[in-house]
Amino acid sequence: MSAGSLRTLDRLDDVRGARVFVRVDINVPLADGSVADDSRIRATLPTIRELRDRGPAMIVASHLGRPKGTVRDELRMRPAAVVLAELLGDPGGVRTLGMPADAETIDAVGRMGPGEVAVLENLRFDPGEEANDPGFAGALAELADAYVNDAFGAAHREHASVSALPELMLASGRQAVAGRLLEHEVEVLSRLRAAPDRPYVAILGGAKVSDKLGVIDALIDRVDTLLIGGAMAFTLLAATGGAVGRSLVEPDRLDDVRAALTKANDRGVAIELPTDVVAAAEATADAAVSTVPATAIPDDLMGLDVGPETLDRFAQILVDAKTIFWNGPMGVFELEPFSAGTRGVATAVSAAPGYSVVGGGDSLAALRKFDLADGVDHLSTGGGASLEFLEGKELPGVAVLMEDTA
Repeated sequence: MSAGSLRTLDRLDDVRGARVFVRVDINVPLADGSVADDSRIRATLPTIRELRDRGPAMIVASHLGRPKGTVRDELRMRPAAVVLAELLGDPGGVRTLGMPADAETIDAVGRMGPGEVAVLENLRFDPGEEANDPGFAGALAELADAYVNDAFGAAHREHASVSALPELMLASGRQAVAGRLLEHEVEVLSRLRAAPDRPYVAILGGAKVSDKLGVIDALIDRVDTLLIGGAMAFTLLAATGGAVGRSLVEPDRLDDVRAALTKANDRGVAIELPTDVVAAAEATADAAVSTVPATAIPDDLMGLDVGPETLDRFAQILVDAKTIFWNGPMGVFELEPFSAGTRGVATAVSAAPGYSVVGGGDSLAALRKFDLADGVDHLSTGGGASLEFLEGKELPGVAVLMEDTA
């Protein structure tokens, strides 16, 4: 990140009677037209409640799903708005608006009074959102006198509501600041990036090593130990000469992971790979499973979870860690035959005495599934955003809110 300090709600001038655009991340899972998990909505409440006490009308906006610039009825914001109203203790009191340039939306916003909250329609229904289109940002800017970004989960996206809109607000002399959630995320992840207590242990999982090569490279410069599980581990195991059967391997990344292993060795960083795995012919709930050495998987099987020996070793390392970061499951944890590894890592992280941070939708889902979330110090709402931040990349949604203090 560039040098400077983050503009926060503490810097927001009097907004009583004004209109504040609040970008949140309530990209929630839906089931049968209802919100299946309201965690992201709950995460927005501190900022919305603080603002409401200060007396502005609030235009809350988010994306939902991947509509690709078209209107899809199953991805409308109304279910999320209903839950937001209930959590604010005002059932029916949060209105759902249309798109920003609609005459009905403009009229409704103009009639909003102090403390009222309304939710815009799914921003990604307009292709201008993902294109970071100045015209779409201008339509959003017409609705508000000030801007608050509390959507850390979208802060790595150069989208109109995240990047072009706050730039436009600031350029026109209006205020643009970070909400409490975004502020806290930056504080916590900055601690991991700059001054973690040691030993610092990171755990990475998930499907493709190509998705995490950048963060692996960055973490090697910062951590003491890197634990790697999930399907991504098999590319590293294959790169060291292991026989991994039909497990997922990215052949075009073998040289990259060999370079990462060499770098880690040169820096004295331990990269711990699975020594045993739970393998099966296919990833199904009734698959016949066997535990085999991670580097001697039969040709007709694929590794689908870390094994008990690996889990015990990972847990022993985590007991002594002073700082822990976890992103990505250890296997196909949604299926019971392959859930033990992720459950075991979740248990070890939640029980570890060190400071723990967990990010990524699958890791958070696992913590909730196994009822272990309360044992983690910080649950990051940004999967990709948290990884990019730890890589040292500049996040557009954060950079635009930084005030140069040089």
